[in-house]
Amino acid sequence: MISLFELFEHKADIGVRGIGVTREEAFEECGHALFEAMVNTKRVEPIKSAKFKASGTDLGALLVAYLNELLFLKDTKKMVYSKFRLKITELTEGKGYALEGVVFGEKFDSKKHAPKTDAKAATYSQLLVEKQQDGKWVAQCIIDV
Repeated sequence: MISLFELFEHKADIGVRGIGVTREEAFEECGHALFEAMVNTKRVEPIKSAKFKASGTDLGALLVAYLNELLFLKDTKKMVYSKFRLKITELTEGKGYALEGVVFGEKFDSKKHAPKTDAKAATYSQLLVEKQQDGKWVAQCIIDV
């Protein structure tokens, strides 16, 4: 598996980027980057899971919906996540994309997870989802903090 996540500089907010062999891996790594911006994900044990769905008119809209769904889960369940498993499906007749996912993590503990910043929402700023010339997928956007 050749996938990774990155945080990148932005004036007021935080950029998240996921890179993977498949678009699912790129999205998974982007979710990982989102949580790494908030906590030390190496300290997050994948002991509880949560299933969710998201949809979008295109892959960019799907990425934003997915990341915002992760933030919704974080806020409503008081959880942080470190493992992500996704399936992306193209809808018939060009009606967009659907995503089904499972995330794994544990209840947030400020002493254990070393909080960094609080992410509020994924945005369409610097939004990019594409397959690059080397065959890898890249998924990125700016997160409001």
